[in-house]
Amino acid sequence: MKKLLISFLMLVGLPSVQAQDLGAKEIIRRADDKTGGLTSQGTMTMTVVRPDWSRTITMKTWSKSREYSLVLITAPAKDKGEVFLKIKTEMWNWVPSIDKTIKIPPSMMLQSWMGSDFTNDDLVRQSSIVVDYTHKLLGREMVREMDCYKIEMVPLPDAAVVWGKVIMWITVKGFDQWKSEYYDEDNTLVNVSNSYDIRKMGDRDIPTRIEMEPKNKKGQKTIMHIDDMKFNTSLNESFFSQQNMKKIR
Repeated sequence: MKKLLISFLMLVGLPSVQAQDLGAKEIIRRADDKTGGLTSQGTMTMTVVRPDWSRTITMKTWSKSREYSLVLITAPAKDKGEVFLKIKTEMWNWVPSIDKTIKIPPSMMLQSWMGSDFTNDDLVRQSSIVVDYTHKLLGREMVREMDCYKIEMVPLPDAAVVWGKVIMWITVKGFDQWKSEYYDEDNTLVNVSNSYDIRKMGDRDIPTRIEMEPKNKKGQKTIMHIDDMKFNTSLNESFFSQQNMKKIR
């Protein structure tokens, strides 16, 4: 009877023990897999907030692994039809008003996307939080009532990464990317990202509101809201092409 009781207690305690034993890279990998899946497609609304004005942009998004990404702007009218495409390490922008495809060089990946506080790299995730960084578990902290792993990520020497360091808080329950701090090469904090509103999207529960705030710009932030998202649907690599940028609706 005593042996059975010990075995039962070990089984009950097993999930928490396994969670404690997870390495930093595995925690990041699980969080990354949850937000992307094998494929994803959905609709999103981005609101750019400034002290004297705000602007809202709606879009459709498609992605396959971390290699392919396509974003179609659906509103406002002056930006409608604009498309952003990423294939592996290359990125293009189709601008219908001038009937031209523009190649976005790596040097512009840290630039603002559509006038927001998100960068081009945030949009298409050219860099990988799993592959391009070293990972160090700094411990656990409570962030907005969520128990989180606190992980420091430093880019590998040859990685095409725009940040000097990233500190990320991943929820222990659910492996959600709950908070992130982005530092430049001088170790100065530039942006802070916070996630909210965990809801069911497709086959998983994920944060559906992400707020990006620059550190030293009072009254300025960008809110990205996931309106709808499906994961692991059929999506061929041929969908992600420069030819399709002009056809997608």
